Amino acid sequence: MSGAEVDDLVGLYQRVATHLSIVQTRSPDPVLVARLSRLVTAARSAVAGAHAPAWRQLLRFFTVTFPAAVYRTRTWWVPTAVVSLGVALGLGVWVATHPEVQRSLLPPSDVRDLLNHQFADYYSASPAQDFAAQVWTNNVWVSAEVLVGGLGLGVLTLFALLQNSVNVGIIGGYMVAGGKAGLFFGLICPHGILELTAVFVAAGTGLRLGWTMIDPGPRRRADALAEEGRSTVVIALGLVVVLAVSGVIEAFVTPSGLPTWLRVGIGVVAEAGFLTYVWVLGRRAVRAGETGDLEEELRGDYAPVAG
Repeated sequence: MSGAEVDDLVGLYQRVATHLSIVQTRSPDPVLVARLSRLVTAARSAVAGAHAPAWRQLLRFFTVTFPAAVYRTRTWWVPTAVVSLGVALGLGVWVATHPEVQRSLLPPSDVRDLLNHQFADYYSASPAQDFAAQVWTNNVWVSAEVLVGGLGLGVLTLFALLQNSVNVGIIGGYMVAGGKAGLFFGLICPHGILELTAVFVAAGTGLRLGWTMIDPGPRRRADALAEEGRSTVVIALGLVVVLAVSGVIEAFVTPSGLPTWLRVGIGVVAEAGFLTYVWVLGRRAVRAGETGDLEEELRGDYAPVAG
């Protein structure tokens, strides 16, 4: 086609996309919507060309979209991590240094069982592959819970974070008071560092989504929620892989016979790798203008209309 014909094609594509948006919003006649949808789809193929191969889209997701989304939300999940760990640490110290608190929370028989069997046996009670699947499913569920909790203005997210911090703090306090500090940190650190980071990223993203409902900024509230919602989905999908890694570590490394320093070292290396990945690739993508949102061609067609 000539240049003028290309201009006409693009102009007609935009006009029909606008008509489709208006019809879907105001008078969604099925026949007309189907007709306009076919025209828009055909025009998009002519204007934008063929889609990139699936492997290329997957590569872009993990090298650009996901790290950009996580890096962009760092002002939410980093403070979330600091506050949550501070609550767990403070509660753990309080329990460990106050025998009367220990007696009021659990009977002595339960404490002995926790110190001598329950905590350590948890990591080796099932075959490694079954335990990895169980842990991964549970962690994905927890992350989804704190993510979706943002739709309730972040109240459910904050409650889930507090519950998690309380559990870790109380168990840690009992283990330290019972002289099992080495066992506690030796079992929880190999997988827990990366696992908790993933949960904090999910929680921070959920809180950001909740705040967007309150203050969308210069964007229309619907547009802001749509953009942040798509970015939230991107983070959720990426964290599935991160949690799979932490699940494998928890199932195969944490209960293994490796020295404690090596098991903890593996967890530290995994955490350092994830943070480096986010900071290097994510910062580069954000500086290039990426927001962690889906590619434009995947967001759907819409046009602003008055009234």
